[in-house]
Amino acid sequence: MTLDELYMNRCFELAMKGNNQVGNNPFVGAVIVHEGRIIGEGWHQKYGEAHGEVSAYNDVKEEDKKYLSESTIYVNLEPCFHHGKTPPCVDLILREKLKRVVISCLDHHPLVAGRSVQKLREHGVEVTTGILEKKGRFLARRFFTNVEKKRPYIILKYAQSEDGFIGQKGKQIWLTGPLVKRRVHKWRSEETAIMVGTNTAEVDNPNLTTRLHPGPNPIRIVLDRKARLENNLNIFNGEAKTIIISEKEIKHENIKHIILDFNGDFLNQLMKQLLEEKIKSIIIEGGAKLLNSFIRQNLWDEARIFTSSKVLGTGIPVPRILGIEKKSEEKIGEDRLCIYFNHDE
Repeated sequence: MTLDELYMNRCFELAMKGNNQVGNNPFVGAVIVHEGRIIGEGWHQKYGEAHGEVSAYNDVKEEDKKYLSESTIYVNLEPCFHHGKTPPCVDLILREKLKRVVISCLDHHPLVAGRSVQKLREHGVEVTTGILEKKGRFLARRFFTNVEKKRPYIILKYAQSEDGFIGQKGKQIWLTGPLVKRRVHKWRSEETAIMVGTNTAEVDNPNLTTRLHPGPNPIRIVLDRKARLENNLNIFNGEAKTIIISEKEIKHENIKHIILDFNGDFLNQLMKQLLEEKIKSIIIEGGAKLLNSFIRQNLWDEARIFTSSKVLGTGIPVPRILGIEKKSEEKIGEDRLCIYFNHDE
């Protein structure tokens, strides 16, 4: 491992600390190094507040600021170029006259798109890009999906019985144990939204919250084409922001309502709408009809599939993901978790 890779890995570690807190922004960590000594490090801690580069600069002690012009700053994503909630980080780097900038991934957002690198080089700053780029893209995979594919990052999550059923029609069946439930609540806290269909909302009556794990609740999204869901269901309890998608006007308290045409290219239309709602990632929790619709259109990025030791005998066949290599597998209590990525990671 080179020194550049060593410090970039530290950027990745720092960036992950911003999980749950940075809104639609990517995770960003930064490390400032002078002659083999880290003099400042930081990460984007909260949406609307200092970005990773500013946080690292603020971490530099007063007695070390004289070394900034001889230092290198490492950052996992190209510094921002535009004014948003905060000033451009590229201007901070130029103001403090850092001599070198090392970047894992270029930012393909139209407001950046390599312009920060160009500006730095035009002002005589040495810039190195592509350090651990594959790992950097994976860290910022939600952000890159939003920018490049113009949709949220999509995670399919479901449980299956040992004999290949996802459940039984009209019945609420728990296939997995309590440790799995805690893991799922942790996942919910890490994504912007969670989606279920009408049948899941009716039969399972889920809360779709993070009550078993500290962290923010995801936005609850329910597809209710015919607007048939009753007001007494848990999704209307006001515990989390809720969006109902249907074909016609409905009136429910505690929800936002969006009308869409369910015919034609509905899912791509829906994904564009959700991106406009600033939803950067979404967990699809079922049921089988909704999951299969995403699989048929190859509209997913990651699948997290639990297999229980329980046998149902009959029921609703499990959705099938074919031709995708399993990325990882682990035991969680009595259940098994397999994770798949719908692209090369």
